[in-house]
Amino acid sequence: MPLANELRPESLDDFVGQEQVIGKSGWLRRSIQNDQLSSMIFFGPPGTGKTTLAHIISNTTKSKFIPINAVLGTVKLLKVELEEAIKNKAEGNKTIIFVDEIHRFNKAQQDVLLPYVERGDITLIGATTENPSFTVISPLISRSKVLVFNRLENEDLAKIIERLKNKFPRVKIDPEAEKILIEASNGDARLLMNAFEDLSANYSSISKKSIEKSNLLKVLKYDRNGEEHYNIISALHKSMRDSDPNASVYWMMRMIEAGEDPLYIARRLIRFAAEDIGLADPHALLVANSAYDSCHYIGLPECDVILAETVIYLSVAPKSNACYKAVLESRADIRKFGNLDVPKNIRNASTKLMKEWGYGKGYKYAHDFEDAKVDQVHLPEELKNKKYYQPTDRGIEARIKNKLDKD
Repeated sequence: MPLANELRPESLDDFVGQEQVIGKSGWLRRSIQNDQLSSMIFFGPPGTGKTTLAHIISNTTKSKFIPINAVLGTVKLLKVELEEAIKNKAEGNKTIIFVDEIHRFNKAQQDVLLPYVERGDITLIGATTENPSFTVISPLISRSKVLVFNRLENEDLAKIIERLKNKFPRVKIDPEAEKILIEASNGDARLLMNAFEDLSANYSSISKKSIEKSNLLKVLKYDRNGEEHYNIISALHKSMRDSDPNASVYWMMRMIEAGEDPLYIARRLIRFAAEDIGLADPHALLVANSAYDSCHYIGLPECDVILAETVIYLSVAPKSNACYKAVLESRADIRKFGNLDVPKNIRNASTKLMKEWGYGKGYKYAHDFEDAKVDQVHLPEELKNKKYYQPTDRGIEARIKNKLDKD
């Protein structure tokens, strides 16, 4: 049995961390002690105690406890367990179904659980490392309490190391090594224990040197398919938007160092150039597009400098979301008014009959006018006074604004 399972706490008193969830004066602790639980979803990073707390609940309450791992669970298996829960309820007993990694259940599998939760046939406890807002169906969320688990504090991890030292008195670990293990574990108790287990199997004394030799520790937390992926790309986007080149380079390199596809980053930079810089600096879109092509040509590791150059350029460039707002507002009007008619004066009169209908009547040819500026109807009647594009006073867009104001 892995050490993380072997040392799993059996009672609330031994549970480490998550005071905001399981504090002594909190609702959840009282509910567990009184065996009066309602459905819950535990959401937080790996190794923060979600499964451990469910294990403690199974030992503490009188309810029948059915653990299911969503990776292995099927609709058929679910229905068997749920039917057992109904029989258990008929006999006056409660059933808790714990679904580990509930985000891996698809919508159909989650739908199977819903009526049993609604009727109170079961108490559902789901554990997930993914944001339940995106991975758990809204009817289950609305019938459950979502409890957020945070990464463990260094003090919590230090308590776990003390337990490990008591469990393995033959293994010596120096203070510097303890600090390295704690910081590198990134608030993940399982990662800490797994690293200690591997190190203790090979060294009777754990030091900084033995840790460096082992190359076991995962320093960066980054899941290309998980929430942290979106958190970091959001951090990059917002840092560039706020014109902070230092933070922008850092978040970009966090993604590169964690193994992100550089072309994914380059695609996001192209979008940023259009959405947040726009015509304040039209060259930004060319720079971003060139970065994509360059990354495609030479790949990693050489393309990291190309991405850094682009990220810095986009960060310090003048910002405007005028084009982006024009897209949003015009789309809103299209959805509000539907397919409005094209004004007849700018319709193409390609046949005699169309001319008889008034197509193209009164149309003014732009090149017959100074600066090709023509005062004629271009928008449907319902939108004739709309101004979707309103340039700012930043960068090149300031010159555009000045010209439009004069016109």
